[in-house]
Amino acid sequence: MIDLFIKGGFLMYPILLCSIMGVAILIDKFIQYRKILRELESPMGDILNSKIGPAILVPILEALKNHCDEKEVSMIGTKQIRRIEKGLSWLGLIATIAPLLGLTGTVTGMIRAFTVISQSTTVNPSMLAGGVWEALITTAAGLLVAIPIHIGHHYLEKQADEIAFVLKEITIDTYLKDKDVG
Repeated sequence: MIDLFIKGGFLMYPILLCSIMGVAILIDKFIQYRKILRELESPMGDILNSKIGPAILVPILEALKNHCDEKEVSMIGTKQIRRIEKGLSWLGLIATIAPLLGLTGTVTGMIRAFTVISQSTTVNPSMLAGGVWEALITTAAGLLVAIPIHIGHHYLEKQADEIAFVLKEITIDTYLKDKDVG
């Protein structure tokens, strides 16, 4: 495995970095979203009556208790949703960059192979192997990083949308109840 990594050339290092960062963000966000969704599954009465509700919902509930107007509550809700989505753009970037790094490795590997051809009057396959190895390994590595990161990014975007929907639903329900009482 290490031998393949080395044969892939210098571009394997940024591809490895993309892999590590992508997996770390995926795991962190997956755990965060699971926790938030679990907290938001509680019955509405329990959420509203508890002194400490889901952390993501607390600023919205505080705004409603302080009788903030609709625009202020909307702004607070938007801020909370942005906090939830923080980091997702990095996953999209990693899913885009990893195959491009692999493609760059393909180009540099082929340049190495063609440089060998241009500098020699007789060429045998073993002389080209280094460049071809680099081309194939970096392409595969870039794709192997990008595909699961892209799938995870898509899944987490859907989870963030679900959290945003539930937050809006709770906010609207609470706002309408306050209007009926007041």
